[in-house]
Amino acid sequence: MKTEEKLQHFLEYSMEDARARSAKMLDEYTAALEKTFQEHQESAKRRAEQQIAIESEHIKREINKKLSLEQISIKREQGKKQEELKDKLFVELKDKLAQFMETPEYTQLLTKQIRSAKELAGKEFITIYIDPADEDKINQLALLNSADIRVSEYSFQGGTRSVIPFRHILIDNSFEAKLEEAKRDFRFDPKVLTGGTTND
Repeated sequence: MKTEEKLQHFLEYSMEDARARSAKMLDEYTAALEKTFQEHQESAKRRAEQQIAIESEHIKREINKKLSLEQISIKREQGKKQEELKDKLFVELKDKLAQFMETPEYTQLLTKQIRSAKELAGKEFITIYIDPADEDKINQLALLNSADIRVSEYSFQGGTRSVIPFRHILIDNSFEAKLEEAKRDFRFDPKVLTGGTTND
């Protein structure tokens, strides 16, 4: 084989080898780039998911905070409205009691309260007080019940108050006490307010 042929053969072999090594290096470099790109994509996706989760949690907290403030505001408004309605209701109730105090049934109630207080006192001394508004009934009540009945210095809106001094007992059947107790214990029934029904 001539020198030229040998050189040509060597050149071809060298070129083929260089192309093979170059292709291999290019493949390796491309694979490395693809791997880096894939890792970058996965990292970016993870960061995006984390950011979405953080933002979602932040939005959820903000919504819960606003809902909570809104609920407090609604409850406050509802409580205020209920107090207004309760006050109105008890004003109407006082008016009804004032009307009741003009009836014979009211005198019967006073008589019943006096007799009940006297029964509780037994043989003990008892003083029974009526409201100043009922002063006109004192003689009738005293005769009916043969009791020590006095007109109170202070108004208690009707009814009676009785004192058994020896036993340190106050029997408070005044309308004032009954109204205060009713107002203190009064609660609106949510089922009535919302038009619901009970199964009780």
